[in-house]
Amino acid sequence: MDWNQIWTDIKNFFIDNVWNIVRFFAILLIGLIVIKIILNIFKRFMSRTRMERIAQSFLYHVMKFLLYLVLVLILLSTMGIAISGMLTAISAVLLAVGMALESNIANFANGIVIVCSKMFKKGDFIDVNGTSGSIEDINFLFTTITTVDNKRVTIPNSTLVNNAVTNFGANKVRRVDFTFGVAYDSDVELVKKIILDVINSNGKVRLDKAPFCRLRTLNASSIDFFANCWVDKEDYWEVYYYVIENVFNEFKRNNVSIPYNQIEIRDRHDVVNMPVIGDGLPKRVEKERKQTKSFDLENDDIIEVIKAESKERHEKIKAQRQARKSKNKANKKQIAEVEKIPADNNQKDA
Repeated sequence: MDWNQIWTDIKNFFIDNVWNIVRFFAILLIGLIVIKIILNIFKRFMSRTRMERIAQSFLYHVMKFLLYLVLVLILLSTMGIAISGMLTAISAVLLAVGMALESNIANFANGIVIVCSKMFKKGDFIDVNGTSGSIEDINFLFTTITTVDNKRVTIPNSTLVNNAVTNFGANKVRRVDFTFGVAYDSDVELVKKIILDVINSNGKVRLDKAPFCRLRTLNASSIDFFANCWVDKEDYWEVYYYVIENVFNEFKRNNVSIPYNQIEIRDRHDVVNMPVIGDGLPKRVEKERKQTKSFDLENDDIIEVIKAESKERHEKIKAQRQARKSKNKANKKQIAEVEKIPADNNQKDA
């Protein structure tokens, strides 16, 4: 193998096509910047419409795919490759990939179903197959939700379409259900009155649908009362905890007994040695969290970012100037004190 000839051919190729190579990378760089700007403008335009956020996200990704596809075709044309033949090859590749990724294509189709049917929107709290959380994003293949303990769960769109989905945020009003167990010797009417009085005392409970309370179950060791009321969806948990806490207090105030399991306790007489390790809790040391700045050309407002960067740079320069002035002032003061020392010594010698 003649390595010299190979090196000569490579060098001649780059020499003969230097402008084509420069044009290729120039088109690539300019195309990427233009795509980012177009997507930024498109996203801001869509945010001003009344279209659902899920539909906006879907159209955004479609636009992004088409723009990158056009850029690839332009680059191939720049390299001298026939686009018609390339389109045929791309179609064949897509067919083969489609057969291999049948499940993903099903997710893609179900993503379109979700967008068109408006099953839910971003921010809704849903439950599917025992997994519940707030919807963060819906893309071509998956739906991402964040659970109440801040875990991110990715669910295939096919799972959402083919299973029952409970959307807790679909309606503006929700019903809060309660169950209270009391002793058999309790006054039924008194218990009902206490529960209803507590519910009605909260101003976030809606009165257009009257609160309800009735004796429902006769258990082995208690009688259970079922109660409910209607609230705005954002007040659900606040009203729930309010009623639970205050019903418990009112039961104690009115001597309503709440049955509970009895536990036998025996007094232990031997001495238990519990060794203690250390001298107590250590002093809290705050973790240093670095804040990294990044610029997203698609999502960030370019003008606002430039203004913020300019303001921050101006404040930084101002702070540096102030620090230099303070340092110079301190240096001058120190020099003056040093020059004053020999004069004082001369006066003492005299």
